Amino acid sequence: MASHRRQWGALSSLLFLAPVFIAVPWLAYRNHRTLPEPEYRLFKPGTNIPQIAESEILGVAKFLSEEIGYRTVGTEEHAAADQWMVIQANKIKEECENVVAKTGRKLQCEVSRQQGSGYHRFDMMGKRLYKTYNDLSNIIVRISDGSEEGKEHALLVNAHLDSTLPSPGAADDAISVGVMLDCMRVLLATPDWSPKHAVIFLFNHAEESLQDGSHLFSTQHPWAKTARAVINLEAAGTTGRELLFQATSEQMIEAYSHVPRPYGTVFANEIFSSGIILSDTDFRQFEQYLNITGLDMAIVGNSYLYHMRKDLVENIEPGVAQHMGENTLALISYLTSDKSPIPDLAGGYTKPRTVYFTYVGRLFFSYSFATAKIMYGLLFLASVGLVKFTFAEPIPKGSGLWTVQGNAAKAVSLGVAGTFIAPNVVAVLMRQVLQKNLSWFSDPLAPVVLYGPACLLGALVPQYFFVGKIHERTLWTSILLMQTFMALGLQWMNIGSAALFFMSSLPLFIVTVINPLFVSGSGDVALISYALGQIFPLLTSSLLGIPTLEVFVPLTGRMGAEAPSDHIIAILVAVLGAPAFPLAIPLMHRFGKRALLRGIIVTSVLAAGSIAFFSARDPFDAMHQKRVFVLHMENVTTSEQHLHLAASDGAPGFEILVDEIVREFGTTDHAPAPVIMNDHNSDWDSLYPFSAFLTPFKVPLAVPKNYVSPWVNGRKFSIYAIEDEKDLVGGTRSLKIKIDHPGLIWTVIAFDAHVLKWDLDDNPPDEFARHHVKEASFFGTDSYELSLVIKISPETNPDGKLRINYMGLQEKGIWPAKKAVKEQGGAAMELFERLDNWLDEKTGGTVDALLMGCVGGVQEL
Repeated sequence: MASHRRQWGALSSLLFLAPVFIAVPWLAYRNHRTLPEPEYRLFKPGTNIPQIAESEILGVAKFLSEEIGYRTVGTEEHAAADQWMVIQANKIKEECENVVAKTGRKLQCEVSRQQGSGYHRFDMMGKRLYKTYNDLSNIIVRISDGSEEGKEHALLVNAHLDSTLPSPGAADDAISVGVMLDCMRVLLATPDWSPKHAVIFLFNHAEESLQDGSHLFSTQHPWAKTARAVINLEAAGTTGRELLFQATSEQMIEAYSHVPRPYGTVFANEIFSSGIILSDTDFRQFEQYLNITGLDMAIVGNSYLYHMRKDLVENIEPGVAQHMGENTLALISYLTSDKSPIPDLAGGYTKPRTVYFTYVGRLFFSYSFATAKIMYGLLFLASVGLVKFTFAEPIPKGSGLWTVQGNAAKAVSLGVAGTFIAPNVVAVLMRQVLQKNLSWFSDPLAPVVLYGPACLLGALVPQYFFVGKIHERTLWTSILLMQTFMALGLQWMNIGSAALFFMSSLPLFIVTVINPLFVSGSGDVALISYALGQIFPLLTSSLLGIPTLEVFVPLTGRMGAEAPSDHIIAILVAVLGAPAFPLAIPLMHRFGKRALLRGIIVTSVLAAGSIAFFSARDPFDAMHQKRVFVLHMENVTTSEQHLHLAASDGAPGFEILVDEIVREFGTTDHAPAPVIMNDHNSDWDSLYPFSAFLTPFKVPLAVPKNYVSPWVNGRKFSIYAIEDEKDLVGGTRSLKIKIDHPGLIWTVIAFDAHVLKWDLDDNPPDEFARHHVKEASFFGTDSYELSLVIKISPETNPDGKLRINYMGLQEKGIWPAKKAVKEQGGAAMELFERLDNWLDEKTGGTVDALLMGCVGGVQEL
């Protein structure tokens, strides 16, 4: 039995350990926030050596996001960015030619503006979706040594010029465009740089319309077939270090080890690959159509501004661009050198079986899965031997060593289970009882304060039934065995994140070995051993947990009203917290039942206090805004106009806001009931399939008696068949549909049919189904065609008719992107100006509204 006579009591022991509990997370936080000093000088002082300059990068980002503005595919601003990029590319070519003329260096710079059309399938969020694009463009610069051998194997570097509907896109992705331009400046100005292997800089111009630009390059550009690896630059935030979140071969992981400021882990890679994060990048197209490996890197801190109006240069943290630029430059320099693995990738690549992680500062570690299995296996066997040969506690009669260890494992397992159960009870209380869900949203570390005390309480309560029955050291060694077993077991399943348990159990093993140096009795555990044993698990979990919360908290808060956001975050806190404090359970047993009961009472008070605090907290503020979607829809079939309202979160109060909007701008006294959202709700097809997240309201608007729709008379939005044949014997109908959409962008058609053949792909669903086809075109391209053969079925379609729902966005009807030409946006823009000002005043700037003028209807062919 355990003896509880200790020189230190519970309170004094906790005070002794407090510096570890405070200093280690603070060290991790400071490490996470550390960025390089921004440079404004183009050359290193006193030398002729060029360097990455953040001022240059942000100058590009500011011009694109503020001078040109919202560069949504299909808009006039999108075309202006295209023209500007062509000018920049030709300036680079001219500078390259000047360098060659002056120095004779082996350099050749080629510029290509690609423009083309195509189709591709783009499954997303479990939905089948098809894309068609027309006359879209890419601007590409290839730098080589001028030889055919030098161009045979190339590195592809990609960023996108366009921005999404509600955002000026300073970080996403103008900062990456600036990084690529500055890398080219530095490389051309570096006297001894000549690429052994070519580098292709792809400024793709249609990522936000579901990766049309990267698809166009991958499937149609002649240089694409020479690409052997890709570096994709992205942003989902405005602060912190650029994160490596996808690495798809061992060669590219090794290449990443050469960057000056690495920041990437196998944990992030596996989380992203799991599909938990509902996001995607151009990397997908390069993998699918070019079958190449690469690195996918993004700025992810403060993702509250991701796809929001405040994605502006003023909100980009100093040092962010410097970090991204220096790492990208180092990768390009290495991968174009004679040490590059690029030629070896010509025959394809295999998925990596590599554990890699960055640890405190610039330390980058990597080792193979095979090595990991050996390391973790040896640690597990050593731990078993250590427990077997150093076990000193008297074993109860009729019990064996492993029976005692099994009882300890049961206590630990119940404690871990409580760590998950208790915060979910709090989530139920906040969401269902107090109606205060998402109260944690405005700060990525707020969930730790809300759910952390509950996690601790959940671990404490089960231990009350074991105190005095299990020795403290037995619990300690049981945790050691469980963690080493988890590391080995997960690694045998080829899960690289098993390293988390290895990195926690290895220092615990070492401390267990040296513990006898600090105690007189062989069965005791020294308090200093707790301090030493906690440092690395707490540091590792903090280093992983802080960026994980930074990414997940904003994104989870915008997963839709039906998503169990509070439970997801509660579980996340438990997942991150449990390995951070592996020694908490043996420490609970150190001081006896009375001390544990006091601990349960104190923790209960803390949990209740955190609940009370967050119950009085507003989840949104001016920099952590609620995202609201507003559509002004004109139905050209019924001549009706409606205001559609939806939010992407489940925070309480939206229904009240909708009711107030209806009273102010609608034609009814109260808001109607929410509309059912499914694949047949075509009012929201412009956002399909993301629209599945939304719980929308449909509000009727008054239509002036003398109103004449420009979409029916004049710039007619129309769908018709230009070729149509029925084969009644074969039971098929062949037709070519033409869609004319002058003045409209991002059009969508949706219809129900059993498609036998079409020009979208070679594998349409072999069933009667709902189909969505989304379009993106260059500014001024106002029509496209779709050929298909459908089945005439007595059960589902006896007449062979095709009923098509169609809609599009007014190119001049997007607020605030088209604020400068609001007079050309008609009734939609007039309403949006008033509504936007009203929302800002009413909510104190806590709402970011996406305001889109839409035109839609139904056509039967």
